[in-house]
Amino acid sequence: MKTVMTPRACSPHRRINVRRARAQRGATAVEFALVFPLFFTILYAIVTFSLILVAQQNLTMAAEEGARAALNWQNNTSMQSALTNRGNAACAAAKLVAATLVQSMQCTPSSKACGPNNAMQCVNVLVSYDYQTNPLIPSLPLLGFALPNTLTSSATVQLNPENIQ
Repeated sequence: MKTVMTPRACSPHRRINVRRARAQRGATAVEFALVFPLFFTILYAIVTFSLILVAQQNLTMAAEEGARAALNWQNNTSMQSALTNRGNAACAAAKLVAATLVQSMQCTPSSKACGPNNAMQCVNVLVSYDYQTNPLIPSLPLLGFALPNTLTSSATVQLNPENIQ
């Protein structure tokens, strides 16, 4: 013989489950409200640091291209004017390369004797970007402490004095 459960026999368990469901109503929204700011902050930090790395790579490429541009012959009258003209050409090329991402970049060329017995001339291209003044994206309040103030990169090219003038 089969036993058939009547609705009365099931009702105490159903009532308990319904009460539990009513008590848990809105818990998901509260959990989401607590966890969302943390996830958003982590995602924003990932995007911020990714853009900083992209800007640093762009500055490195600009410094390298500027150093390569210093290899091109420039019209000059003396060794010092040749090095100055090559340094200016290097900065012009570096600014052209970095202009797509970083508009307010600073470029500083310098030259000095280098190599064995200081027989060669080196042109150094120093490229810097003030990230604190000109951030690529706005920073979150607590994230600002971990961000760099300045991004810099440099590249050096060695020139034979016989080929400079």
